[in-house]
Amino acid sequence: MDPTHFSLLFAAFLLVTLGVKLWLATRHIRHIANHRDTVPAQFAQKIPLAAHQKAADYTIAKTQLKIVLLVVNAVVLLGFTLLGGLQWLSVTLGEFVGSSMIYQITLIAAVSVISNVIDLPFDYYKQFTLEEKFGFNKMTPSLFFTDLIKQTLVGAAIGLPLIWVTLTVMDKAGTYWWLYAWLIWCGFQVLMLGFYQNLIAPLFNKFTPLDDDSLKSRIEGLMQRVGFASKGLFVMDGSRRSAHGNAYFSGFGAAKRIVFFDTLLSRLAPNEIEAVLAHELGHFKLNHVIKRIAVMFIISLGFLALLGYLKNQTWFYLGLGVTPMLDAGNDAMALILFMMALPVFTFLFAPLLSITSRKNEFEADAFAAKHSNSQDLISALVKLYEDNASTLTPDPLHSAFYDSHPPASVRIQRLLGA
Repeated sequence: MDPTHFSLLFAAFLLVTLGVKLWLATRHIRHIANHRDTVPAQFAQKIPLAAHQKAADYTIAKTQLKIVLLVVNAVVLLGFTLLGGLQWLSVTLGEFVGSSMIYQITLIAAVSVISNVIDLPFDYYKQFTLEEKFGFNKMTPSLFFTDLIKQTLVGAAIGLPLIWVTLTVMDKAGTYWWLYAWLIWCGFQVLMLGFYQNLIAPLFNKFTPLDDDSLKSRIEGLMQRVGFASKGLFVMDGSRRSAHGNAYFSGFGAAKRIVFFDTLLSRLAPNEIEAVLAHELGHFKLNHVIKRIAVMFIISLGFLALLGYLKNQTWFYLGLGVTPMLDAGNDAMALILFMMALPVFTFLFAPLLSITSRKNEFEADAFAAKHSNSQDLISALVKLYEDNASTLTPDPLHSAFYDSHPPASVRIQRLLGA
């Protein structure tokens, strides 16, 4: 392909993708604003108008911030690629560290640092202005920056060796390096599933065993009924950072752990907690988690094979504003350009993944209705939507692109018929 043609293709896809995202966001805002003053009929007896309006205002505020980020990210992407930012960074670093492996790792690290520095003001604004305004922020500036330092150190400790291994494989493993890199990446993902909860998560949150004997007995009864083994039930101090509530599983095999946010336990009744947990157990018992991991592995294999082809194509570099180095490896640059360009060409396929995810959510809801009380799950969903200020009236098209869960009204209608 001619580099100029690829530049034009990239620019066209970037403009189309940005245009679609902005269109979806503005649709979303209009749709929510138009339904702000009326609670949907099926929720009218459960959610006060004030709570519904708060959810509308919160969602609109988040979407408005997203619009700003969309434009900023598009400008940054253009700056890195077609406007020569990566080329300048590459030349500058090459003058200081040469063309060794250190140069390649430094280049990836520098791009990551620059991107995170650009994102930082928006993250800070979201936490201490937007979340604060709607009563969700529980974090202090000190904790915010402490988390940032920890995340940076953990990211470096894990990411830099992984980058070194990947670049070494790209350089030494021959034509089919992408297959070996894929195997390494898959192994790394599995290891992270096993080690995250015990090694990384405690750096940010405190986990204590669930000490409510009545609730513990209820949950253990549910797990016994559905044939689920867990290594423990834990409570996480999510209230240190946010008023949002959640629950999740970590680990795999016999090492699976169930974790509840303390904010969730403080809001839901025991029977509602059981119903929410039954939904999550449904994902495991119906093999949704394994299927998602398998799909992720298959897609990543395809993308790595594509990168294996592109990294040897001069037009790929030139078309994205970079002159490949003739006397050194271009592997780091190929990785960076691929990760930057990939979302531009794949965003329009997002609804395809959402379809599968939503199907899984319906199946997990049906599982929960079978092994607990569907009315308890409905009650819990209503409380969670209200407490998290989740809009009950999302724009359907925006939801199809961005939401992995079906709208609340659709989920509840299915449960009422279960």
